[in-house]
Amino acid sequence: MRSEMEIVFPGGARVDAVANGMVITTNQDGTAPAPFGLFLASIGTCAGIYVLSFCKQRGLPTDNIRIIQRMDMNPVTHMIEHIELDIQLPPDFPEQYKDAVVRSAELCAVKKHLENPPAFDVHVSVLQTA
Repeated sequence: MRSEMEIVFPGGARVDAVANGMVITTNQDGTAPAPFGLFLASIGTCAGIYVLSFCKQRGLPTDNIRIIQRMDMNPVTHMIEHIELDIQLPPDFPEQYKDAVVRSAELCAVKKHLENPPAFDVHVSVLQTA
């Protein structure tokens, strides 16, 4: 099954992704997330979706739950070498669900794709004019 996303250049430093009728705006001038920041945010927010779903299925409140994402960058390569997701739970969170919350966050599709990355094929094609 193949899906598609269109990347467009609306002007200035913007580079937008159009997918499923939604526009995801990025740029390098600070008025929207930079693409790499958006990529990093997708890791923590993806884990958050799974934690949210886990809690909602059990009627557990989520208003005092936070996920702190920490990244360690190699000073030579400038590549991120380690990502930590610290799921911060309120003191009254049921003990029996703590390990299960971690397991639910580990189901994140973004994390799974990083662990088993896809192959990339970058090429050029010429637009057909009408």
